[in-house]
Amino acid sequence: MLRRLLLAALLLFTGFAAGLVLTGRLRSADTAAAGTARAASVETVPAPDAPPPALRASAPPAPDFSAVAERTVNAVTNIASVQPPRRAFNPFAGDPFFEQFFGDLDMFGGRGSPRYSLGSGVVVSRDGYILTNVHVLGELGRGTEVRVTLADKREMRAEVVGIDPTTDIAVLKIDAEDLPVIPWGDSSRLKIAEWVLAIGNPFQLNQTVTLGIVSALGRSNLGIAGYEDFIQTDAAINPGNSGGALINSRGELVGINTAIYSQTRGYQGIGFAVPSNLARRVMEDLIRYGEVRRGTIGLVQLVPVDDRLARQLELSEARGLLVYQIDRRSAAYEAGLRPGDVILRVDGTDIDNVGQLQRLVADAPIGGTVTMVVDRGGRQVELRVPIVQGSRRRQAAY
Repeated sequence: MLRRLLLAALLLFTGFAAGLVLTGRLRSADTAAAGTARAASVETVPAPDAPPPALRASAPPAPDFSAVAERTVNAVTNIASVQPPRRAFNPFAGDPFFEQFFGDLDMFGGRGSPRYSLGSGVVVSRDGYILTNVHVLGELGRGTEVRVTLADKREMRAEVVGIDPTTDIAVLKIDAEDLPVIPWGDSSRLKIAEWVLAIGNPFQLNQTVTLGIVSALGRSNLGIAGYEDFIQTDAAINPGNSGGALINSRGELVGINTAIYSQTRGYQGIGFAVPSNLARRVMEDLIRYGEVRRGTIGLVQLVPVDDRLARQLELSEARGLLVYQIDRRSAAYEAGLRPGDVILRVDGTDIDNVGQLQRLVADAPIGGTVTMVVDRGGRQVELRVPIVQGSRRRQAAY
């Protein structure tokens, strides 16, 4: 009996131990399988934002323009214009009886305080010619003094060679030699998304360099200047940058920084520069003639043709400029242009807005002609319009 009980206990214990061993193996197998599945999942599914190795290997390095900045930054200057204080109105000024008792004493508020205008400039010749903006110089008049501070801290008085409010370009001259200069670039070769550097003195922080791209070309109708053909850039431009340099990746001057679009007077990624080709032509005219010589076809009032106007005129499409009024003494009238004509093309270029026509006429050689195609009552007429020199007051078609 006792032997049977011992045998039964031994069999029960053996079965229980076998069950523990079997269960442990199964649990180990389950854990290992789950781990393998997770490992396989991690190894076979790449992270969503990790580029493939081939792309990582071929990614271009970030651009380095330190050498370009080093070559050009010393040619950008600080411009300070000091206007004398405005004298308060004195009703007794020049009165001998008043001066007999009071001399030259000003009893009506004195002279006030001097007014300052600050900005940047670009040295474009080794003998001291400097480009800047007209608005950087403030109100030029009797007693106004313009001073230039160079990168080497030298400060000297500048002569105003000439100004062109139409493009907001001014030329200064300082008495200096062997100055660092920035070579001219061809702004007509600029491309959208090309790298550019803006160098200037924003908020009086001298020789500040910012980097961006060309955002757009040929910007006009902005209300900034009379002649508008701006380079738009997202390189940071702030107050004080006006008159500074816009530089391409080869270290060439491709623009004069002129304006920003901002609702806060601070940087918002939209800046405008006068193209170097235009600035250079204006500079050469100011140095040679004291003014910018521009062509004109006379006083012509123009209206862009929109959909509503096209329907009224029974035109096939909304394009061109309607001649609203024209001066009978103008070169355009003498060439046959009449009210009611719609200007479609000038020298093969389709005309979209008044600013575009204004630029084409202003840039045409004085004494030459432009070929103008107009729509007149549904038929196209070709006119050869002479270009004459415009006056300072009226230098292009309007």
